[in-house]
Amino acid sequence: MKKLILTSSAALLALALAGCGPKTDKAAADASNVASNAMDDASAMAGNAVEDVKGAVMPTPTGQEFINTAAKSDAFEIEAAKYAATNSARDDVKAFAGEMVKAHTGSTAKIKAAAAEANLTPDATLTDDQTKDLADLKALKGKDFDNKYVSGQIAAHLDALTLMQGYAKDGDTPSLKKAAGEIAPAVSQHLEMIRAIDAKKD
Repeated sequence: MKKLILTSSAALLALALAGCGPKTDKAAADASNVASNAMDDASAMAGNAVEDVKGAVMPTPTGQEFINTAAKSDAFEIEAAKYAATNSARDDVKAFAGEMVKAHTGSTAKIKAAAAEANLTPDATLTDDQTKDLADLKALKGKDFDNKYVSGQIAAHLDALTLMQGYAKDGDTPSLKKAAGEIAPAVSQHLEMIRAIDAKKD
């Protein structure tokens, strides 16, 4: 009996599909659109999840961590700029490097003063990666130097801007938050300057 019912149902379904070709095509198309939209929604959710994970694994640094990172960044920028004065083949790169020496000497003093208010002392010892990057820059001349220096400066200023803006917003030490907020606009300006230089390279 069950077999008869199933067979009859299948036959009726076949007849219905045979007599409704256009509607079936439309239904299939609608189903395809629904599936596509669902995949897009899933992709968007996955992207948001990745951003959430990034936020979860990259918390705002403590005051000590912030000043250490800032001090290392300043020290690296100053040393890299000194190599640009002798190794670069471009006047605009040399001019930018000269500005970096002045700017990062100033931000070093600002961070030290703000840290002193919080009874903290920054550690400016370069990281292994920074030390290696400086060694690489020292060995390069002319166009090769300029390409590496400019690309490195873009990356360094993106990192510095993220650090300053993030700490100014969510930092745990008032004097350092203030300093970060004051330094961030200059970092943003320098980022635009080095991007403009990069746009003019051969």
